[in-house]
Amino acid sequence: MCGICGIAVSPSSGRQIDARVLERMRDVLTHRGPDGAGMFIDGTVGLGHRRLSIVDVAHGAQPMSSDDDRLHIVYNGEVYNHPSLMAELEASGERYRTHCDTETVLRVFAREGAGTPRRLRGMFAFAVWDRRSRELILARDRFGVKPLYYAHLDDGSLLFASEIKGILASGAIQPELNLHALPDQLANHATSGTDTLFRGVHRLAPGHILRWRDGAICIEPYWDLSFARTHTTRETTDDYVARYSELFHEAVRMRLMADVPLGVFLSGGIDSAAITAAMTRCVQEPIKTFSVAFVEREANELHYARIVARHFRTDHHEILVTPPEFFGALPKLLWHEDEPLAHPSSIALNFVSRLAGEHVKVVLTGEGSDETLAGYARYRSTIAQLQLGQRYERWAPATVRKRARELLSILPAQSRLRRILARTFIARPATLASLYFDNFAVFTPHAQEMLFTQAQRAAIGTLDPYRIIRDAFEKSNAPSLLGRLLDADIRTYLPELLMKQDQMSMAASIESRVPFLDHELVEFAASLPDEMKLRRGSTKYVLRRAMTGILPNAILRRKKMGFPVPVAHWFRGEFRHVVDEFVLGPRARARGLFDPDAVRALVERDRRGEGPGNHWERVWALVNLEIWQRIHLDREPIDDISGWMSRACGAQSSFVLQRAS
Repeated sequence: MCGICGIAVSPSSGRQIDARVLERMRDVLTHRGPDGAGMFIDGTVGLGHRRLSIVDVAHGAQPMSSDDDRLHIVYNGEVYNHPSLMAELEASGERYRTHCDTETVLRVFAREGAGTPRRLRGMFAFAVWDRRSRELILARDRFGVKPLYYAHLDDGSLLFASEIKGILASGAIQPELNLHALPDQLANHATSGTDTLFRGVHRLAPGHILRWRDGAICIEPYWDLSFARTHTTRETTDDYVARYSELFHEAVRMRLMADVPLGVFLSGGIDSAAITAAMTRCVQEPIKTFSVAFVEREANELHYARIVARHFRTDHHEILVTPPEFFGALPKLLWHEDEPLAHPSSIALNFVSRLAGEHVKVVLTGEGSDETLAGYARYRSTIAQLQLGQRYERWAPATVRKRARELLSILPAQSRLRRILARTFIARPATLASLYFDNFAVFTPHAQEMLFTQAQRAAIGTLDPYRIIRDAFEKSNAPSLLGRLLDADIRTYLPELLMKQDQMSMAASIESRVPFLDHELVEFAASLPDEMKLRRGSTKYVLRRAMTGILPNAILRRKKMGFPVPVAHWFRGEFRHVVDEFVLGPRARARGLFDPDAVRALVERDRRGEGPGNHWERVWALVNLEIWQRIHLDREPIDDISGWMSRACGAQSSFVLQRAS
């Protein structure tokens, strides 16, 4: 895994590449590639690279050039069909100089140009400069496992990098809040499309290429996921399970390609357990597994990880994170993430990545299973609520429905029953917008109406934070509601989770691989009937069937839990001063983004434990947004913010790993 960056200066500008600028862009990404650095400049185009050596450690330095010096590439990722592509190319007369997959990508590109990504099975982001055509081409893998950001300047120049900080290091972009992306961020944990919170900085969409030539850019897709049914009625459940199992084991086997040690992030859920099981078929020595939890009992589920570790006799390692360590790490990890941390579990992920980094250089993780096999409870509950709600609205008179809502409002604000019923068709219209978009948003459009000041509200215009997700839902070719929900999440929610996985692991200089997002496996899963994903309340049915008799029953029967982080408890108790400083404090108020009375009321409702809604998630979002602004917009030294955390929370100034084997 690596960090890439580059500059393409518009010919009309009359400028050349400044090597010092390109070097700054490259070296701010050193954590992504501490093993080596390279740079290539061709007048108005420059490419930079930081290398984390995984395959062909001794060779494969980048930027890499073609035999005729026409093409130059910087590449981040792993192409798992590299061995077969290499054999194919050598059989046709190509003579390799290395054994790394970078050279394979370059040689395929020399033959197929912009069609190259379609030949690749893996995760990747790359840029190729063609000196003959004077064209720069960027490409990103099908699901966005590897990041790629760009900025197209007014004069036609293009900057790109694996992380936003690489673009900002050029000095050509001044960090400014993208106000129009903020409603999307506040509603959906993170921005859902190609916009970022930085004005003028975009992410290349998964499955797309970008062409730059003479200052103009063209972005086009090279792949799209289809949910159309491709199976015959003669196929049985056993047929589906056997084929899914075959593709899954192949995906895991392919991702063991490395010349360095590998391990697994083991949560104790079915996804990471299945990966562990598949790996045991492929390697002889004990697999190294890594788990993380918090010291609080309610946020510690290491018991399940230990069940899997004992069952497969892994070389198991654990780390416990204390609240002071959590808050001490927050500012630095916000810098690594470039945007606010959508989920508190990001911090735990970085801690376990640091632990793993002491033993291995590559880990396999379970991302992607929930979005492709309907693992989240919200899919099942939304479908059920819509069906029941539509019947309720047909058969229950309006007066009865009104009385039910009135009775609900009488319940105490802290009542668990009120919080539960407030998210059902009893209290909400039986529409997708209400029972799905609003129900699982952080700040709904109505909440944002109350949150923003009048001036900011006017500057934003129409509040439509679900537009990108709704468009993905409506454009899906899935024949069922479940399929359309999955399709929308794969296109909008999943890329954000993958950025968390990438940036938190790369902050520890280790590579993470995601077998569940092998595109052939996902294409097969997308074409499966709904009952192979959700069946009689069982999620991920096809995976559970495939793992029956292989995984312990305690893991097979375990319900989806998510990763527990006791942030709500911390914010209401010992660490409430974090909220006082970053949400209620004078610097946050002075920004003029949010109405101080609305913010104060939100914090008070959270501290009283009132429903409906998870107010702690909203408070977490506001804490992160303020720290993000201090780091990236105010350019406050991270050490100053970390120092405040250390004094206020008793946090360590450096990461302290508490290990248990």
